[in-house]
Amino acid sequence: MKNNIAVICIVLASTLCFFSCEHKSGHLNLHKETAGQTLPTVHQETGQPLSPTVHQTQQPVENKEKTVVKMKNQNGVYLVPCRINGNEMTFILDTGASDITMSLTEAMFLYKQGKLTDSDFVGTEKYQIADGSVQEGSVVILRTVEIGNRKLTNVRASIVHNVGAPLLLGQSVLAKIGKISIDYNNNEITFE
Repeated sequence: MKNNIAVICIVLASTLCFFSCEHKSGHLNLHKETAGQTLPTVHQETGQPLSPTVHQTQQPVENKEKTVVKMKNQNGVYLVPCRINGNEMTFILDTGASDITMSLTEAMFLYKQGKLTDSDFVGTEKYQIADGSVQEGSVVILRTVEIGNRKLTNVRASIVHNVGAPLLLGQSVLAKIGKISIDYNNNEITFE
């Protein structure tokens, strides 16, 4: 019982900390502390504010062989196993999402592990989410995204400034892979 209360207190404290962050110049201040770690708002080497106009070139898919990846159907959504900067994660297949998307929680985890660094953050941007509301998020460049035997480098991704946002596998990955087909009966996605 004490463990459950401790977990609830940690979740509530994290949520309150998230909603009490400061706004400056219309942008959510991402430079807040989480267990001694912070997400950057300025480039560490240059000291310049991060800007969404900084872009890195999308590299081609390294392996063009046909790939079949098993998905998992969970509550009507399809989950796809991926590796992000070498870290295994499971994303919801969302062909309507423009970017690969993750929550602040996953971003902080990757940042603490050294899988995201200051130089990966390239700015902030506003996003319209499925319920029609507009939220601000950070734009990052993921060094590697791997699905099955397919590997992309320098992939644009969005970090939604919400601790509970789902991991979405969107068009910034799917469009770069090329032709895909989905077999809902066998829970498989095929990259051709």
